[in-house]
Amino acid sequence: MQLLAQVSSETDFHVAQNIFFAVIAVTMIYAAFRVVTTANVVHAVAQNLTTIRNRVNELGVSEPLVQRQGSNRIVVELPGIQDTAEAKRILGKVANLEFRLVAETNAPISERQRFVYRSADRGGMTEWLERDVIITGESVSNAQAGFDQNGQPNVSISLDGEGGMLMSRATRANVKRRMGVLFIERKYRTRYEQGESGEEVAVRIPYDEKKLLTAPVIQSALGAQFQITGLDNPAESSELALMLRAGALAAPITFVEERTVGPSLGAENIRLGMKSVQVGLALVVVFMIFYYRVFGIAAVIALSGNLVLLVGIMSLLGATLTLPGIAGIVLTVGMAVDANVLIFARIREEIRGGSPPQTAITQGFDRAIVTILDANITTLIVAIILYAIGTGPIKGFAVTLSVGIITSMFSSIMGTRALVNLIYGGRRVKSLAIGGIGNKRSSAEGAPA
Repeated sequence: MQLLAQVSSETDFHVAQNIFFAVIAVTMIYAAFRVVTTANVVHAVAQNLTTIRNRVNELGVSEPLVQRQGSNRIVVELPGIQDTAEAKRILGKVANLEFRLVAETNAPISERQRFVYRSADRGGMTEWLERDVIITGESVSNAQAGFDQNGQPNVSISLDGEGGMLMSRATRANVKRRMGVLFIERKYRTRYEQGESGEEVAVRIPYDEKKLLTAPVIQSALGAQFQITGLDNPAESSELALMLRAGALAAPITFVEERTVGPSLGAENIRLGMKSVQVGLALVVVFMIFYYRVFGIAAVIALSGNLVLLVGIMSLLGATLTLPGIAGIVLTVGMAVDANVLIFARIREEIRGGSPPQTAITQGFDRAIVTILDANITTLIVAIILYAIGTGPIKGFAVTLSVGIITSMFSSIMGTRALVNLIYGGRRVKSLAIGGIGNKRSSAEGAPA
């Protein structure tokens, strides 16, 4: 079974530049002579798909894409990842926990196993544990990294219903005994064999390394929540918590192909995307100034401020600016102008109805707000639904669209009105340079806008 992964590295501005491309193989491990059935492969792919998606979500990647491809492949795209080696390690790591009681000193050797401590502070020290497993990491419903009262890293564990019942039953009957926590990690040994062509071929042989994290005394019956200590550093506790939250892989994965796409492709895509924004903005500027004159200039200035505000908020949110995000910006440009068109059309109607210029401005803004809010709120609801049910690029587009809707309402209603008041406010105005109303004049002076 193979996993196809694509990891993109980005600049500080979160614009995709370099793209790391890798092909990962998911190796099915079975006992000797066991037949690999289609059901086994289907289950492993489905389980690994869920687990990898959970791990990607825990990494906090913007606009990730994790989807199945064919019968035995999974495609992974991770925009915004700077350390590709670390991302590969997190995605492919197979780790789990086992909770066992420390064996009695007189227990027969067939009922106990010896394990070495994982901590460097206890290097070489061993402990005998019972072979019976109380629970494994599969029973963990949540895990959070933190620190204990001594400032040492730990992991707070929450178990599901069945796991909490098994833990409570085992610890209630063994108060004052010690319980060991085993950390199980899938690792590989490299062995060189003679290939068909006579060349040496490296073969990776998997094995499970089991080491003891800690073996505390059971002071009282444990429930569904407790803490694990004995970790070397905060990074290790955070990684263990991530592995437990995301779940275990049904089969180990290995990268069998890696390719790096240089920054030229990403830069070209971004350049074309930015060019589309510039062309769209230029067309809007020409139309607004030609058709609405002075009011069009005010709308263009407010639109420019809207774009600056949109990019600023996206930067504060740490959002990744990809091609779908650029498409959302282009759409925002049109939507921001649409609000101004509604306002200006209303001002024209007021002037044609005989209202003084200042009154027309005030009524135009006040009466158009309801329509603008209705239109933008319905679009915002759609964007929220897209974010809730969409994945990857769809979520990025939804985020950009949502922020753009909010900033466009602010710039169109508040920004444009402020600029119009700056031009016409507090003055005796006989006519408005808004276009499309002929040479209609009014000598009456309305209330300031």
